[in-house]
Amino acid sequence: MGRLEKMKERYNEIVIPEELNIRVQQEIMKSRGQQAKKKSFAQRNRFKKVIRSIEAAAAAVCIVFTAALNISPVFAKEAAQFPIIGGLAQILTFRSYETEKDNIAVSVEIPTIEMIAADTGITVDEINQEILARCNQYADNAVLRAEEYRAAFLETGGTLEEWAEHNIKITVGYEIKQQSNNYLSFVVRGTENWTNAYNESNYYNLDLNTGKLVTLEDMLGSNYVEQVNKSILEQIEKRQNAGEIFFTTEEGGFTGISEDVKFYINKNNCPVIVFEKYEIAPGALGEVEFEIGGN
Repeated sequence: MGRLEKMKERYNEIVIPEELNIRVQQEIMKSRGQQAKKKSFAQRNRFKKVIRSIEAAAAAVCIVFTAALNISPVFAKEAAQFPIIGGLAQILTFRSYETEKDNIAVSVEIPTIEMIAADTGITVDEINQEILARCNQYADNAVLRAEEYRAAFLETGGTLEEWAEHNIKITVGYEIKQQSNNYLSFVVRGTENWTNAYNESNYYNLDLNTGKLVTLEDMLGSNYVEQVNKSILEQIEKRQNAGEIFFTTEEGGFTGISEDVKFYINKNNCPVIVFEKYEIAPGALGEVEFEIGGN
């Protein structure tokens, strides 16, 4: 008998103790249990990843949906059929374009008010037509001013390269101040970056319960002039004490509000009086605002 056959014979004669067999079986079961846990953990991780992917996709859909509301009036009207999101579709971009000619850049965004609920009885066509006409007129006039400036610049010895360095830009756009179930407040601005003389801001404050444009008297009562003037003078004094600079009366500073004073309604449902740049303070302060009746 060869050496290999003898080793095999001795191996077959070995008796495995019963307790060892039990321990082997226990280790096998333990190993299977650990593998099952790892598999379960991996499945849970995969499930979490799927959930995160779904959440990300939902967020992306929400962003795209909101963008669509602000781009397409037709989509906004259809979106009003869904509950929950009606309040998002109260103001939209009606027209948007950018052009450039002779190094005069023009960027225009014209808003329009869209009433979602069909049974309010509120019509906003007149306001929308006014906004459209004002925006178009401002853009057209601003382009004419820039073209006249260009012609004068070149006639007085300026070069085309020097003109290009002016980076002339005309902008018409809007900013929503409040959009709630009660009020829609926004401003439409026209600006020319080469001059402040023709910059223009028009504020619109619509009561969504009545369909009427809100006045300061509607919000503050018949003595609104005295109330507003008193509040603004007190706020100016506090701000001057804090280091801000305002024009004196002799310099054309604040002496009282006019009938056509500009204001918007903030999220506290308070009117905020707005003065144009350089109107009552140096240009470094930009537009100057005063909240009336707030805390």
